[in-house]
Order: sequence, then structure tokens, then C-alpha cells
Amino acid sequence: MNDSVLDEVDRAIIYELQANARHNTNAAISDRVGVSASTVGKRISRLEARGVINGYFPEIDYEEAGFPLHVLFICTAPIADRAALIDATLGIEGVVNVRELMTGEENVHIRVIGTMKDDITQIAQTLDTLGYSVTDEILLREEYNRPSIHFDV
Repeated sequence: MNDSVLDEVDRAIIYELQANARHNTNAAISDRVGVSASTVGKRISRLEARGVINGYFPEIDYEEAGFPLHVLFICTAPIADRAALIDATLGIEGVVNVRELMTGEENVHIRVIGTMKDDITQIAQTLDTLGYSVTDEILLREEYNRPSIHFDV
């Protein structure tokens, strides 16, 4: 296997893990992919070692967990300060995701959760104090994820 390219087996394994990493055993994946369970285990280990698979994360329903407010902050950060700002942002209580865009204004998107308006206001004030320019706050209704079709073989 060429270490820089994902073959059909790798892509199929990744697809299955994206669909449900928690309830997918090597044996179950092997049945769907058409290789042995030991091959699946070795492939997963290799993909982890290469950094293709970087972790297994639960999908949280924040509203069910007691956080009814789910807000997306659209921010602008100076390019020279972005890495440090993002590092500091990940330490703010209520921040669940930070997305850095390549270029332009509105180059950082920050997803936050809270139980009441004051939680969101406090996070917005903290972001402002850190040096972000918050250009928009969007109350999210729902978020949907699916495995990438690029890995479905």
C-alpha cells in the first residue's frame, strides 16, 4: 500500500468509522468492506499512525445535554495573531469548535453553547477582549453531519 494514497479498503474503513465509530467492530467493518477483521485492525492502526485518523469523537446533542443555546460567532482575527487567538479561544468555557478560514475577513468561525443569553454574552465579551472583531452572531437551530461520499466505495 502506498502510504500517501488511500486505497479502496482504506476509504471504505474510513467511511464505516465516520458512519458510526463507536458501534463498529473490526469484524463488523470487515463484513461490509470484504477483508478480514485483522486487516481492518491493521489498516486502522496504520491510518492512525499516519495521522489520517486523529480521534474518535461523540456527536453531542447539546440541547438534550442542557445547553439550549447553540451560537455561531463569525469573527475576524489579524492573520499574525490567529494561531494564538485560536489557542486561547479553545480554553473558553462554552466554546465547542473553532474553524480557521484561509483568507479574508470573517476568517474565524466559533461555535459555542450556553444555557442562557448571559452565557453567550460573556463569551462574546471574552472574544472581543482577546482581540477578535465579532462581525455576526447566528443562533443555530440544528447541525447535520454525514460520512463523506469520497470514502464510500
